[in-house]
Amino acid sequence: MSDPLVLAHVIRDVLDPFRPAVTFRVIYGNRLMLNGTELRPSAILNRPKIDIGGTDLRVFYTLVLVDPDAPSPSNPSLREYLHWMVTDIPGSTDVSYGQEVIFYERPEPRSGIHRMVFVLYRQLGRATVFPPDMRQNFNCQSFARQYHLDIVAAMYFNCQRESGSGGRRFQA
Repeated sequence: MSDPLVLAHVIRDVLDPFRPAVTFRVIYGNRLMLNGTELRPSAILNRPKIDIGGTDLRVFYTLVLVDPDAPSPSNPSLREYLHWMVTDIPGSTDVSYGQEVIFYERPEPRSGIHRMVFVLYRQLGRATVFPPDMRQNFNCQSFARQYHLDIVAAMYFNCQRESGSGGRRFQA
């Protein structure tokens, strides 16, 4: 029960259980993100640099950034709001080598503390994944089934409005 994705209910609310198979690093500005990092909207104005692990340039990945707590954690009626999608990322590169099919929209929570979840999927091949028509009510689990994607890595950070205070508390 020490997996931060389980403790934060990312595994359950957003993702099915999975076994990490690829490393990836998320860097906002010069800050390396770890699970549970707290970031304010001013720190995430621009899309992050994301390095993808692996050793095979012939394996392609899709990255999504979703907010399962939109518009508020107490009423997540837009769950999962899609903030970013990049497809066709070759292994052992970074997201700049992929196709940005949903442009980065900086998270700006209005109320409560939001979990912002990065999910990295292994694709079946190049040009086999397509973006949804709308950002709201995206569903990572359905998306993975639709395109036969395997989750290979995930990470989350907490975000709240600039003037917010306090941290997210979870019950095990």
